[in-house]
Parts: sequence; structure tokens; C-alpha cells
Amino acid sequence: MRMLGIETTCDETAAAVVELPPGGRARILSNEVYSQISEHAPFGGVVPEIAARAHVETIDGLVRRAMDTAGLGFSDLDGIAAAAGPGLIGGVMVGLMTGKALALATGKPFVAVNHLEAHALTARLTDDIEFPYLLLLVSGGHTQLIAVRGVGEYTRLGSTVDDAVGEAFDKVAKMLGLPYPGGPHVERRAVEGDPERFQLPRPMQGRPSPDFSLSGLKTAVRLAAEAVAPLNTVDVADLCASFQAAIVDVIVDRVRVAMRLFREQFGAPSALVVAGGVAANDAIRRGLARYASGAGLKLVTPPQALCTDNGAMIAWTGIERLRLGLTDGLDFAPRPRWPLDRQAAPRHHGKA
Repeated sequence: MRMLGIETTCDETAAAVVELPPGGRARILSNEVYSQISEHAPFGGVVPEIAARAHVETIDGLVRRAMDTAGLGFSDLDGIAAAAGPGLIGGVMVGLMTGKALALATGKPFVAVNHLEAHALTARLTDDIEFPYLLLLVSGGHTQLIAVRGVGEYTRLGSTVDDAVGEAFDKVAKMLGLPYPGGPHVERRAVEGDPERFQLPRPMQGRPSPDFSLSGLKTAVRLAAEAVAPLNTVDVADLCASFQAAIVDVIVDRVRVAMRLFREQFGAPSALVVAGGVAANDAIRRGLARYASGAGLKLVTPPQALCTDNGAMIAWTGIERLRLGLTDGLDFAPRPRWPLDRQAAPRHHGKA
């Protein structure tokens, strides 16, 4: 089975082809990504109108490149998948319309993919793990702990009540004068800093429900920065290190609580999976690796290129759904909001 996947929900335009041979492991035949960081950097964040225009300008060429790199023609595909949300509606429309047009022109089945489901299933593409497993989804717009029980079967155990983890990284970077995107810059500066210099809070730590709250931590960083202003390079590095250490402690504590709930409701998980753009952070990976080792859990962290937005995860989710006979009509509407667990109470999900 071979699937083309298209991703345009935020500020990456992406197209990829994934193959699943009979009885074999999935292979990524191509994975093309165009990042719009340079277009948005002058504004300190993603500008939806600029993002949508960039998607329009690049999507056709990226799809062509993905097909050429895979060495396939459209007749060789078994289906076409496109992210239909959640995300910035202008961008979502570009990828969704492109996928629909290709499906219509080629007569191939069409699969509308939930971007969050694609992150949730990436570990099955990279590590072929079995259901069920606990997913920590951490990105610029989402922070959720989800029980992944099967394709289309998700139970949200916890989420953020205010800022997403990636959002908090970006806002702290901005207040410290670091460039956009902030997360990688905070991580790099934290390596040089003293994580114990500033005593920052660990919000929600010890609470019985595995939710997150990061606005108070963000405020504490601002107050600490104001107390030692004007900031020098050492101050910035120490603030970054202290902030990141607090984030790691909070994440590990929240995962520990979610794992306890998971075991009570669903039994033993096959793994703890971390996905989303913030999953590329080495300090968070190390903190979770220590926890998983002590708890006797398998930790799955997809390669960094598959943590950030990409077409391979969309193509793989298309395969997962198509082999269960799940396809969508060409009238499928773009969705700026599309929760994985529709039974869960509403929560704030940050930017997207």
C-alpha cells in the first residue's frame, strides 16, 4: 500500500509518500518539507495570511518533488491523504483542496486526516508498536496526555488549562529577547545556564488529575527577569535553564499521574510515546527516559524530523485508516478545531 500525504496546518508545507509492503514494515519513500520560519521571523510568530500564501506558492512543487523522489507516478498510489485540521484555516484549506483535487483527477481514495491523530500514530510508523499506549503530545499549540487504544479510539486523560508547552517556550523566549522560533533558542541557551539559580514554581505538581497549567510559570520567569534587569547573557542562560528544568519536572510529574490513570482504566500500555514539535527537546526526552527506565516502560520518541509537522505522518495515518476501509468524501470540510477525544470536556489548546 502506497499513500501520498499532504500537510499544511501551520507554517510547514509538506508532502511525503509512505509504503507498507504486505507483511512488512512501513518505509518512507520521500518526505519533503518547506519551512516558513524566515517569512514569519520578522513578526515573532506565525502570521496566518502569510502562511496560507506560502502554502499556495509551494504545495504543487513539493508534491511533484515527493513523487519524483519516491520514483512513483500517481497511478502507483493506493490513496491520497491530506490534513483537514486542526490548524490555521487558510493553510488547512490549501492542503485539503490539493488532496481532493488529486484524488478527483486520479480516481484514488481520499482520506481526510486529523493532524493530531497523525502525531498520535507516528510511533507506529517508526517503531511498529502495538495498541494501547500512552501519548504525550507536546507542540506549539497542543499539550495533551492521550490513551491511544486504536485507530480512531482516543481518550484524553489530561491537557493544558492555559498555555501549551511550546507556546510557553516561545513566550519566554520573546520576553528574554531571543529569536523566533523560541523553543530551540531557549534549549540552546539553557545548556549554558544554571538550572538552580532561579527558584521557579512547578504548577499542578502532585495534583490527582494530569492537567497542565503553565501561565503561572511564565509569569514567574517574567518577574525573575525583571528583578535582575537589565539582563546579561549569563542571566538569560540561567533563566532559560531554570525555566526548562521546571518544564521537565512538570511534564514528568503529569505523565506519572496519567500513567497511573491509564493502568487503572486500560491496563498495561505497550509504551509511553512522545510526539509533537516540543518532543524534539533533548532535556524533555532525557527526563522522560529517566522516568520510563525507573517505571519499567518502553519510551518511544520518533526522530526529530518526524516530531515536527511533516507529510510522512499524514501519509501513514492515511494508510492506517485506508486499510480499515475508512475513506472520506470530497465534500469533507476543513476544521480549524478537531479534538481527538470528542467526549472530553473543552480545554484551551493554545495557538492551533
